[in-house]
Amino acid sequence: MSLDIVATPEPIHSEAPSFLETKPSILTNIYQAPQNIAVWQRTFPKTMADDINQMLSEGEPIALVQTVTPDSVAEWIENKLDGYACAQALAEDIALIVDMFCCLFDVNDVGLRLTSLDNPMCPRFHVDHIPCRLVTTYVGSATEWLKNEGIDRTKLGAGSLGQPDHLSGLVSQDSSIQQLKAGDVALLKGSGWEGNENTGLVHRSPEVGVNEKRLLLTLDFV
Repeated sequence: MSLDIVATPEPIHSEAPSFLETKPSILTNIYQAPQNIAVWQRTFPKTMADDINQMLSEGEPIALVQTVTPDSVAEWIENKLDGYACAQALAEDIALIVDMFCCLFDVNDVGLRLTSLDNPMCPRFHVDHIPCRLVTTYVGSATEWLKNEGIDRTKLGAGSLGQPDHLSGLVSQDSSIQQLKAGDVALLKGSGWEGNENTGLVHRSPEVGVNEKRLLLTLDFV
């Protein structure tokens, strides 16, 4: 299925719309033309995080990939994680996020990836060449990203000439690296979003500490 996401016209405001709030409605701001990220800040019960950490420390690596619908995802996740204390709570939370994503973008299904990680999956700053991706880190360090101001996009990819991000000239001295927190649900607008071809969000996987494990959920258009 081909999907073109087109930002809906919005009234002109004197101030840029917020990208960060503790209410899930903030995710609708991804449709605002200036925005290439929207973050729903949230926390979940400590028992859930503890149960997820227990699963990651005792179980096999997790690499679940599937096209799912809001109606099918909870049962699928719970079956895949059968036997773990976090299975039901995690399945219900993921079902909520899938439902929100499908409602926001008016799609019936999504490509889901739930992965445990003990090293950076994408350690270099980059832009996704897709319309939009949802990411949330349940436990562990979360995604790092850069504001549009103060970055030289010609230094991305081959333009870095093999230099690491901190030496390539991508980031100016006045720019700071932003980072999501565990639990945050973020929409990252890519270069495939119509009108955003040159301003897709620049982001990367975080450094992972010794013996640190992450559980990362991503949702993509099918």
